[in-house]
Amino acid sequence: MKVKTAVKQAARAVSDAFSSDNADAESVDVLHTLKREHDEVKDLLEALSGADTSAQRRTLVQKIKMALVPHTKAEEKVVYDAVIALRDKEAQMDGHEGYLEHECAAKTLQRLESITNAASPEHKAAGKVLKELVEHHIKEEEDSVWNDVKRNFSHEDRKKMNVAFETAKRRVKL
Repeated sequence: MKVKTAVKQAARAVSDAFSSDNADAESVDVLHTLKREHDEVKDLLEALSGADTSAQRRTLVQKIKMALVPHTKAEEKVVYDAVIALRDKEAQMDGHEGYLEHECAAKTLQRLESITNAASPEHKAAGKVLKELVEHHIKEEEDSVWNDVKRNFSHEDRKKMNVAFETAKRRVKL
């Protein structure tokens, strides 16, 4: 099997793991879904930091992209936009900060993908920076943005947000 085919199959598997049936989505708080996905992305980034071969690193970068891009786009549309729409200026700032941090991570991921020698020190440095950016972002989001969501949206609202999040994620084109 060619590496490209293996990467596509792995990416589909990750995407399927992140997707859920709408019936399941209707019963889950969006914050639980986000937590699960955050943990999965952190695990992939940890695996990247320990990967030595070019093939392993390229495969992991594609898995990270398949997990991270739909997650961030859907999170912006569903969670951040809802937080920014609140009348609370600090909550609005949290939403805008999330957008900016996603932009930094996306640019770093693009840079990582563009480095042809996946076993090079440059590739490893870019992977380390992406890991640090994403982990910092997750910590801040789980503290600030999630508190904004808990304060301003009921459990029922958050279950509806989860359905919208899962739907938005499936619509993201890579």
